[in-house]
Amino acid sequence: MDRLYSPWRYGYVTTTSQPVDGCVFCGAAAGDPLVVARGNAAFVILNLYPYNSGHLMVVPARHVASLAELSTDELTELMTLVQRAEIALAEVYQPQGINVGLNLGRAAGAGIADHLHIHLVPRWVGDTNFMSVVGATRVLPEEVPASAERLRPVFERLSNGQ
Repeated sequence: MDRLYSPWRYGYVTTTSQPVDGCVFCGAAAGDPLVVARGNAAFVILNLYPYNSGHLMVVPARHVASLAELSTDELTELMTLVQRAEIALAEVYQPQGINVGLNLGRAAGAGIADHLHIHLVPRWVGDTNFMSVVGATRVLPEEVPASAERLRPVFERLSNGQ
C-alpha cells in the first residue's frame, strides 16, 4: 500500500475556523511572502489553503466588502490583475480551464466576507479525486511557496508590459 504524507496540511484539517484578529488581507497588503504581484490599489496573493496548485486571489488593497464600494480606478486595476493572473496561470500551469469568481457576503459562501477578493483556480479535466470527495482533504502536487516562486517572475514581466 502506498502512503501519501502531507504534513503541512495537518494544521488546516485539524482546526476549525477560529477568529483571527484583524483582516487577513489587510495584513497581507502590508507584506506577505505569498503576494506575487502588487499594483497601486490591488494585489495578487496565493491562497494559503488552495483548491489546486496555483490558486490565486486578487484583492483590493482597501478594506471593502463589495464591488459597489470600489472606485472606477480600483475596479480597473482589480480586473487588470485578474487578467494578468489568468495569463500567468496559463503560462506556468497550462490548465485546461480556470474558475474565476467571487462571493459577496457570507450567505454567498465568502469565507472572509468583509474584504472583497476574486479567486482564480486552475483546473484540469479529472482533477477532482477521491481524497477531496471521501476524505475532505485536497492533495496538491506543489507547496504554496513553490507556487509563489514560479508565478512571481511572470507577474513581474507582465507588469513591465512584456
